[in-house]
Amino acid sequence: MMKKLTLGTLAFGLFLAGACQNTNGKNEEAEKLAKEAIEIHDEIMPQISTFNKHDILIDSLLENLSILKTADVDLDTTETREKFHALKANLESATDKMMVWMKEYAMDSTDVNYQKAEVERISELKTEFEQVKYEAESLLAPFKK
Repeated sequence: MMKKLTLGTLAFGLFLAGACQNTNGKNEEAEKLAKEAIEIHDEIMPQISTFNKHDILIDSLLENLSILKTADVDLDTTETREKFHALKANLESATDKMMVWMKEYAMDSTDVNYQKAEVERISELKTEFEQVKYEAESLLAPFKK
C-alpha cells in the first residue's frame, strides 16, 4: 500500500510539474503577444499629438473659409467644409479609440487568446491611424504654410 501511495504521489507530482511547465509556456506566449501589442501602441501613439495639431488647424481653417475663398476664388467652400468636418471626426475617432484601448487593455493578462485578440485590435487601430494620417496630409497640405 505504501508503494502505491508513493507512486500515486509521484505521478500526481509529475502531472503538476507538467501543468506548471505548460502554464509557463502559455505565460511566455502571452507575454510575447503583450509585448507586440505595446510595440504597436508605441509606434502609433505619438501620432496623437500630430492629430491634435491637425484638429486645431482644421478649426482655424473652418473659421477662415471666407478668407480662403478670397485667396482662391475656385475654392468650393461647402465641399471643403464637409471634408474638414469629416477629417476632424476621423481624427477624433482614431484618438478616442486609442484612449479606450489603453484604458481597457490588460497588459498583464496571461490569457493567450485575449492577447491575440488585443494584438489584432491594436493592429486594426494602426491601420486606421495610417489611413487618417494619409487623409490629413492629403487634405491639409495645401493649407499648411
